[in-house]
Amino acid sequence: MTATLPQTSTATSPARVARIAAVVFVVANLVIVEGMFFTAGPPAHNTLRAVGRFLGLHLAFVMALQLLLISRLPFLDRRIGMDRLTTWHRWTGFTIFWLVLLHPTFVLLGYSELDKLSFFGEFSNLAGQTPVLFGMVAAALVVLMGLFSMRFARRRLSYEAWHALHLVVYVVIVLAILHQLSEGTAFQTNALTRLYWWALWAFAIGALVVGRMIVPLVRNARHRLTVAAVVPESGDVVSVYATGHDLGRLNCRAGQFFLWRFPGDNGWFQVNPWSLSAAPDGRRLRLTAKGIGKTSSSLRNLQVGAKIFAEGPYGAFTADQRTRPNALLIAGGIGVTPIRALLEDEQMTGDIVVLYRVRDEAEAVLLGELRNLASMRGARLHLVTGRTGAGSPPFDPFGAENLSRMVPDVTDRDTYVCGPMPMTEAVLRGLRGLNVPSAQVHAEVFRLAS
Repeated sequence: MTATLPQTSTATSPARVARIAAVVFVVANLVIVEGMFFTAGPPAHNTLRAVGRFLGLHLAFVMALQLLLISRLPFLDRRIGMDRLTTWHRWTGFTIFWLVLLHPTFVLLGYSELDKLSFFGEFSNLAGQTPVLFGMVAAALVVLMGLFSMRFARRRLSYEAWHALHLVVYVVIVLAILHQLSEGTAFQTNALTRLYWWALWAFAIGALVVGRMIVPLVRNARHRLTVAAVVPESGDVVSVYATGHDLGRLNCRAGQFFLWRFPGDNGWFQVNPWSLSAAPDGRRLRLTAKGIGKTSSSLRNLQVGAKIFAEGPYGAFTADQRTRPNALLIAGGIGVTPIRALLEDEQMTGDIVVLYRVRDEAEAVLLGELRNLASMRGARLHLVTGRTGAGSPPFDPFGAENLSRMVPDVTDRDTYVCGPMPMTEAVLRGLRGLNVPSAQVHAEVFRLAS
């Protein structure tokens, strides 16, 4: 098959452009925030309070940044992807966690020194002031969320419980704003600083409300998704076909995913990120899931006509990320769903190689469809079976040597990989061993649900 996609410079790739824009935004605002602090006048009373005020100003700025990261801005999501944004969100969250501990600590130490009270005596004294109390409650909620975000606790939470816990964010936002209205100093120096500060927060809150509430509600009211068919694919895998009104306006792409809810059959908090398992055609959407949890196991019991509430489309795992004329698509297990959709996508042009990793052929979901698509597209499909680590030397299907043997020109291709985390990590290690540029590697790992 002849490639029709022009080679794109990594310097102008969508992901790189979005990263540069994000860095410029953060740096520019940090410069303004620093300027606001140092032009607000001499620190009041003592150094400890000045440090606390400095940390508090940066805490409020990082919180506004966090709102932008979780607002699912299309500019970032479609270029960087929710996986990477979730990583940024996690690190920003832990930055907030530590600032929330340090900011009140220094403020309390400063007032304690000023009032000649013990630390805990000053805590009790300041808690009697309503604006300070708002800040203390917000800080306690942030610390609680931070503790639940640690790996040992996160592993014990279901995705639904994790999702519900994050609704606390909205309470924290309200309390933080009330606290700032009375306690802020650096941004109240003059009308210009006040305008900048509240414009920043209005932008962050507006993006959150639009992206997380208004857009999903409008889209679902417009498209009115319902279950059109439920098709078992194997013993524990099922495909759900969704139909609705004017689906072409969803502007979704092969490789993207939605957050799916089936409110008539499951609770509202039972939401799952499932990729489209077929390229969208403007008439229907299809998801394919393996029954490994309560929601996914109940999909086969859905009734035709059941209502669907879907948020999305999300993700940058699309042909838009291509930087090379040819592609390598690697799937593992049920991670085949976005790979199958990409293989069907007319924009996935050029010479295509598909590696499908399963323990044995019986576990290869949608294998017949993959074979048909590969035949139609002139693509090469390799089913990679066997137990990793078996034999001598140990079987390592995605080690650098094996990857180079299966796909000799792998370094000159864009590689898309989706599958279980251990397999994905093995593929990424193999690609690094072959010095494949990171701009050519695209992985979908659903960190938001892991």
